[in-house]
Amino acid sequence: MTRKSSPNPPAPPGEPAPPRPGPSAEGRLAPLAAGGVPGLGHGWKLARDPLGFLSRLRDDGDVVRLRFGPKTVYAITTPALTGALALNPDFHIGGPLWESLEGLLGKRGVATSNGPLHQRQRRAIQPAFRQDAIPGYGPVMAEEAQALVERWRSGRPFDVTAEAFRVAVRVTARCLMGGTYMDARADRICAALATLFSGMYQRMVMPLGPLYRLPIPANREFNRALADLHLLVDEIVAARRASGQKPNDLLMALLEAKDENGEPIGEQEIHDQVVAIVTAGSETVGSMVMSLLQVLTDHPEQADKIHDEVKTVVGDRAVVFEDIPKLTHTANVIVETMRLRPAVWILTRRSVADTQLGGYRIPAGSDVVYSPYAIQRDPRSYERHEEFAPDRWLPERAKDVPKYAMSPFGVGNRKCPGDHFSMAELTLITAAMASAYRFEQAPGSDDRLRIGITLRPRRLLLKALSR
Repeated sequence: MTRKSSPNPPAPPGEPAPPRPGPSAEGRLAPLAAGGVPGLGHGWKLARDPLGFLSRLRDDGDVVRLRFGPKTVYAITTPALTGALALNPDFHIGGPLWESLEGLLGKRGVATSNGPLHQRQRRAIQPAFRQDAIPGYGPVMAEEAQALVERWRSGRPFDVTAEAFRVAVRVTARCLMGGTYMDARADRICAALATLFSGMYQRMVMPLGPLYRLPIPANREFNRALADLHLLVDEIVAARRASGQKPNDLLMALLEAKDENGEPIGEQEIHDQVVAIVTAGSETVGSMVMSLLQVLTDHPEQADKIHDEVKTVVGDRAVVFEDIPKLTHTANVIVETMRLRPAVWILTRRSVADTQLGGYRIPAGSDVVYSPYAIQRDPRSYERHEEFAPDRWLPERAKDVPKYAMSPFGVGNRKCPGDHFSMAELTLITAAMASAYRFEQAPGSDDRLRIGITLRPRRLLLKALSR
């Protein structure tokens, strides 16, 4: 028999409790979103204008039904309910987003697993991301940030996509997998991921099944990129084992991890974990570096403020990890960029029991979707919601932002374990870029949003003008 969830499931330690539903929680049917087409439902709108479509759903209700052919999907449109969704054990990682990612990330990595397997995997990797471990990565982060800006000294236009992915991959590899052997593989990883994430998004929005197995050029290119990424991961693991070295890093933790019976975890689990680490550390952070460069270009006054802040804090030397707590405006620019241009703009969950959200019935097996992009631009949560305003994150103002209206790293047991790592990395990179240069777009640049699994500029070409 399908169980009913508690109307107010307990929150994990350290997390605020989700909102308590009203007495009519059982049995209410969520309204159907407007604009569906007979036979096709809402799929064409999501494919045509996903950001606009998901943002407009708030006008239809807090929880609304979407139709994709014969399938019903539930969309959540308020911050409070996204928090309730994340903290409710009746919802697991699942749905079209994660199904599209399984071909890349596998089913045994921390990003796609559920239940006891996910809990064990988080325990295995958590030591590498503890706050007291992050300062040890600081010299590598600062060195890579400085190397990034040094490459732009020539003044020649550069491709932001290639540069952002390169620095993100190198920081991930050197900090978490101790890899000078990654140098020769960074470009291959970047090329593979660019192809894969474009294809994954298409497979999520248009799940055409067997058609993606046809031997057409796009499918062959996708399959080649997928095979190369998995080969790269096998090479990384083999190189570490052959080295005989045992540094205190994430890869070593995986190689020495044990399962519930005290036995070494399997090769496939190690493989899937490394794929997840490389992917999350490059695609999401790389996408944010791209968006930050666009912000520094479009808002030169913010670049000037960061330059002045860095000058005040560090003088003429390079920025180092210990400077991060004093770079408050730099951090606020990053958070505001995450608000308006979140790398992860859509998330899905799947209900594993008959349950409810906001008083609306969610049947077992249902897919639930919400958009951080839409939540973080909601005028009910933010004054001047479309305006780029870093000062809204000053302590005296940030307290007015509703709970869960800004959760760039997630909440609950699915919160990104690398949140402090990523913020430190982004702060050092942003400070280095803005303190060294002003930026302007080069001919051929296309700064429109590219909507894939992550959100980033389509093809941003910049010139770095020395200060």
